Amino acid sequence: MLGAAPETHGSTAAAVDAYRTHGLFKRWPITYIATHGEGTLGRKAAIAGRAAREFAALLAEHRRVAVHVHVSPGAGFWREAAFIGAAFAAGCPVALQLHGSGYDASIRWFLERAALVCVPCEAMRTWVRSVARRAAVALVPPPVALELPQAGEKSNLVLFLGRMDAAKGIYDLLDAIAAVRATVPDVRLVCAGDGDQLGVARYAEQLNMAEAVKFTGWVGPSGKRALLEHAAVFALPSYDEALPLSLLEAMSAGLPVVATNVGGIAEVVVDGASGLLVAPGDKASLQRAIARLLADRALAARIGTAARETARVRVAPERALAALEDVYDALGVNGADERGPRLQVPLRKAA
Repeated sequence: MLGAAPETHGSTAAAVDAYRTHGLFKRWPITYIATHGEGTLGRKAAIAGRAAREFAALLAEHRRVAVHVHVSPGAGFWREAAFIGAAFAAGCPVALQLHGSGYDASIRWFLERAALVCVPCEAMRTWVRSVARRAAVALVPPPVALELPQAGEKSNLVLFLGRMDAAKGIYDLLDAIAAVRATVPDVRLVCAGDGDQLGVARYAEQLNMAEAVKFTGWVGPSGKRALLEHAAVFALPSYDEALPLSLLEAMSAGLPVVATNVGGIAEVVVDGASGLLVAPGDKASLQRAIARLLADRALAARIGTAARETARVRVAPERALAALEDVYDALGVNGADERGPRLQVPLRKAA
């Protein structure tokens, strides 16, 4: 398995950590190689160099090995391309697991030659098949541990958990919160994540609401749990998504969510039942949805309960890992205990 170093920010490291925590590495003969991580250019180069040596040694040592590669869009994909190409050249069956959104048709060659392409939602499966008709695609949702819902009254705190840039709708959210303050003057927004914090802070100042916006930077699991416990509403007004991990984490914690109807979000959020959906860029609807949940706590509680149940059914670790273990079965990897029916996919390239 190839992917991010443990301390790396983002969904790949979070998914691998969940796999490890919930026993995947004990049930299967997995060697994990970190191909990239955080830090200076020198440290990043050292990680990449060490990964290349370890991967080459494994390919030389084992006549048959299946390769599971975690990839992200843009430069993140091409960073892993050399490893993927080496695996193809060695005749190894390759499972490509796509994280995030924003891929384009330039990766078609890799998609069609992979034994399996793992995607988190039906929207991504549709996209893969639109650009690579011959690709074999498997639905592998991210594993999200369920958190117990928190009792008691919550303050008027809205949580944004993700990268702070325009594509994530953070500026739309600031405009919406500024409008909400007219009826809920003590509303606060917490922005947790990397990105353009300076630009977001400056925009909050322009809206005369700097005191209502707090920045935490990137937070680890314990910090994330604390934020989810204290928030009243989770908001993610993105313009493009696959199936965002932060949204699923909020739902699993029983937090009512307001999100845009993009990518695979509508596959887990039923508008008015397990969350509230708005169109991307519709700041007026975003403002009304947030204000509605803050004003009607009984509604917010019902939506949060439904969201938690949806997360339990769709992405609880035992369910999500079962889908990945089906992929390993299909690739011909040995090591798991006796399990249920295997994934039925054409593995032309895995022979």
